[in-house]
Amino acid sequence: MNTVSVVIPTYNRINSISRAIDSVLKQTHPINQIIVVDNNSTDNTSEILKNEYSKIEILFEQKQGVSFARNKGIKYSNCDWIALLDSDDSWKPEKIEKQLSLYKKSKKKLRVIHTDEIWYKNNKLLNQKKIHKKSGGDIFEKCLDLCCISPSSALLRSDLFKDIGYFDESFPACEDYDFWLRVTAREKVLFIDEPLTIKYGGHDDQLSKKYWGMDRFRVKALEKLILNHELNSKQKKVALKSLTSRLEIIVNGAKKRNNQNIEKIFQKKINDWKLYIMENK
Repeated sequence: MNTVSVVIPTYNRINSISRAIDSVLKQTHPINQIIVVDNNSTDNTSEILKNEYSKIEILFEQKQGVSFARNKGIKYSNCDWIALLDSDDSWKPEKIEKQLSLYKKSKKKLRVIHTDEIWYKNNKLLNQKKIHKKSGGDIFEKCLDLCCISPSSALLRSDLFKDIGYFDESFPACEDYDFWLRVTAREKVLFIDEPLTIKYGGHDDQLSKKYWGMDRFRVKALEKLILNHELNSKQKKVALKSLTSRLEIIVNGAKKRNNQNIEKIFQKKINDWKLYIMENK
């Protein structure tokens, strides 16, 4: 159980995707399959990659979003493990080897292994705050506050997706927040406290810059989790607390901006969830 597929979704990232692919090719553990899912790029990504690399497989899709692209690559893969990598990120050479080594040594054969990260923003090293500190084990409660696992750092056993499902394609952003909540509600995770993943930010096409009010999507993820997934009593309690807190932040923000439509929509959600909590005590 050591074969590894790498799934790289991309859209108009020809200036950075070679860095990502090169970091995969330099891995000290053999990579059996490299899948690039081209999200209908207009910068000749596929043509250039075909000429530069002979060991990659390129799939095409009609710009249906990063979740659709990731899922397409995951479903196409044929290996025991799937490593996700965003086309603007990269890995240190020993990343996959150290993740699989930890799995072999671990008594509990957990299906998710992630690593610490180095962050760059506009090519400058970015110091991470305490809130961003990564960890392993039962991290569900930590994942409620923010996305505690970077897709680019994750190595996942392929059978995980049959049990948990795939990335939700209805999310234009925060799809990783939704996915990791579903995973960590049911699974403990392994963690390597070493920055083996390198993340690059600051460019204009990041989803966090494209959409206003990212908490809207986190609210959607929490509502979906509470209503559609089996949570134990403690998980449900903390998930409801996180949900109501985020709803109040959105409402208060709408009041400050005098956006009465958003205030009305999310105030109704607050009222509905208060009623839900009372009815389900």
